Amino acid sequence: MVADHGLSPAEYAKLCEQLGREPNLNELGICSVMWSEHCSYKSSRIHLSKFPTTGPRVICGPGENAGVIDIDDGDAAIFKMESHNHPSFIEPYQGAATGVGGIMRDVFTMGARPVALLNALRFGAPEHEKTRSLVSGVVAGIGGYGNCVGVPTVGGEMNFDPGYNGNILVNAMCVGIAKADQIFYSAAKGVGNSILYVGARTGRDGIHGATMASAEFSDDQEAKRPTVQVGDPFTEKRLIEACLELMATGNIIAIQDMGAAGLTSSSIEMADKGGVGIEIDLDKVPLREANMTPYEMMLSESQERMLIVLKPGTETSSRQIFTKWELDVAVIGQTTDTGRLVLSHKDEVVCDLPIAPLSDLAPQYDRPWRETEPAPVLDMSTLPLRDPIDALARLMCAPDMASKRWVWEQYDRHVMGDTLAASASGSDAAIVRIHGSNKALAMTSDCTPRYVKANPYVGGKQAVAESWRNLIASGAEPIAITNCLNFGNPERPEIMGQFVRAVEGMAEACTALDYPVVSGNVSLYNETNGAAIPPTPTVGGVGLIRDLSLPTGFGTAVEGDLLYLVGHTSGWLGSSLYAREIEGITGHEPPPVDLELEHNNGKFVQSAIGASLVRAVHDVSDGGLAAAAADMAMASGKGMALEGSDILPAHAWYFGEDQGRYLLMVSANNLTRLQDMARNDDISLSYVGEVIGDDIALGSSRMKLSELRKQWEQWLPALMEN
Repeated sequence: MVADHGLSPAEYAKLCEQLGREPNLNELGICSVMWSEHCSYKSSRIHLSKFPTTGPRVICGPGENAGVIDIDDGDAAIFKMESHNHPSFIEPYQGAATGVGGIMRDVFTMGARPVALLNALRFGAPEHEKTRSLVSGVVAGIGGYGNCVGVPTVGGEMNFDPGYNGNILVNAMCVGIAKADQIFYSAAKGVGNSILYVGARTGRDGIHGATMASAEFSDDQEAKRPTVQVGDPFTEKRLIEACLELMATGNIIAIQDMGAAGLTSSSIEMADKGGVGIEIDLDKVPLREANMTPYEMMLSESQERMLIVLKPGTETSSRQIFTKWELDVAVIGQTTDTGRLVLSHKDEVVCDLPIAPLSDLAPQYDRPWRETEPAPVLDMSTLPLRDPIDALARLMCAPDMASKRWVWEQYDRHVMGDTLAASASGSDAAIVRIHGSNKALAMTSDCTPRYVKANPYVGGKQAVAESWRNLIASGAEPIAITNCLNFGNPERPEIMGQFVRAVEGMAEACTALDYPVVSGNVSLYNETNGAAIPPTPTVGGVGLIRDLSLPTGFGTAVEGDLLYLVGHTSGWLGSSLYAREIEGITGHEPPPVDLELEHNNGKFVQSAIGASLVRAVHDVSDGGLAAAAADMAMASGKGMALEGSDILPAHAWYFGEDQGRYLLMVSANNLTRLQDMARNDDISLSYVGEVIGDDIALGSSRMKLSELRKQWEQWLPALMEN
């Protein structure tokens, strides 16, 4: 029975030692989920402390439901990213939908109105037998939930790789806005204060969801369907409005959503943070199914539920708010001074546990790890010369680069009326106006798993740096990140080595770029039958655009404008899309990341945007310079002509993925000032081409922009129709 709960013999022995006895079944279930990887971070916590988590704009860093940053004028942005990988593989629609619902609750729990959703999706090979149905279900679940609740889905990313055949990734991110002096936290305080249960009723869905998320898959994953929660976006919408209304009354001491491990984790975390105990009468918990046991009630992960500690004397007025919104509401317990979780059911005490062993005293492991073997450096001179325009067309129509219109057309991107740039727009980041102001938030999701797999340390640095570049290119001041660290089984030293080195690379980049981590999530055991996913530390970045009158994005072009490249090009093709898609070569050393250069180039671009010297800006990343120019051309409807290099071969010049680079579109009238600024800042700025009629031209090789667009748009619809 202990093994069925995911505890090792050593962990069970430690638990019995801390309790001074063996737990009963209810207590075993509660302890097992709180000591699960998903809730305790027992394999990762020691390494997460390496992240920088403070800064001049950080109001609240990791440890709460979401991170909080100052965005001027008394406003705050609250945001977080989390995984819903295992549930989405088992039941793609509900797994993805409840991932969206859960991440929104993390944000509005802290007093914010959600204003934007993003998602980072990784699927298996397009030809794999499950890929089409998983894509269809996940996209429908994200759209169905977000659209119904009325929060725009504005951005994200989608990759395909055989490494995700047995374990897809669904990472959901939410951003909200609140007043900086009206942030709500989860620490329960005081003795004798009422605990209010609000939202949907508790059912049997999602039981042991946290435990499932803390174990690798095998061939019996279908048997785990009952552990997938079922979401109701219309209840979530009412819950948002009711909670925000209650927050305006001043009745709340603490508030926590019931996420992983449901009533168990929410009650224990609130008690632990506040240094109090909690008593709950399970007979008062609203139920939607008959004859539920205490074990089922405490471990259920039914959605759209919150736990609130109220100020004395506010019970009646608080209940009235939730009744008005047609939500279930009940006072189910109170805070105590015992430091214990005590549960009663049918006049019997069915659980009596000290809080500390379930939280701070949970196991922590410094697991053995092994460095990833160094990857060979790809010699670009060994690659054959090919027609660059043919290579560009093939790259732009490859699974990772092809248009995702089929996806984002299923999302309501403009509900609430403040979305200025979304997935369909010519911008490196989504941009959402802060309602009633002339400022906006820019947000992005980034990771290049093929880089991380080849070199976790460099790949970790690159994920943070690309996020930072995307915000810079959109005209924003990068402020902070959230992250979702997706890896395989940490008990395998090679996987733990990937995690450790990726975290160290990310931490170094965050420090160098003044870009702290304020929230996040760790998702381990992402593997099936011993085959791990590519290491995927997804970075969600948020930045502030102070003045919306300044030019942003890359969707505007004027014929005759000049194209200039910021940054040096050596033609790095190791682990590039070109090497993989055109030459079928993988596993080489990824491009190095020079963080000082990243910082200096980014600050230069930021200054150029602030001085209105550029018409458009695009980060150079996957597919290199040629792909960046093609993106700009298709977003603007104007042709682009790139010159070749006198030094590098065509494939290295056009498709190399050297880091720290930006493609700028410049009017001739502003060129001298821009060049003077670059010279003063010691920035590499070089002419690479111009805006032309309706062709894409790489040297003497060219094709009609309309033909490239047609091919680019066709790939995903063709996959989903087959």
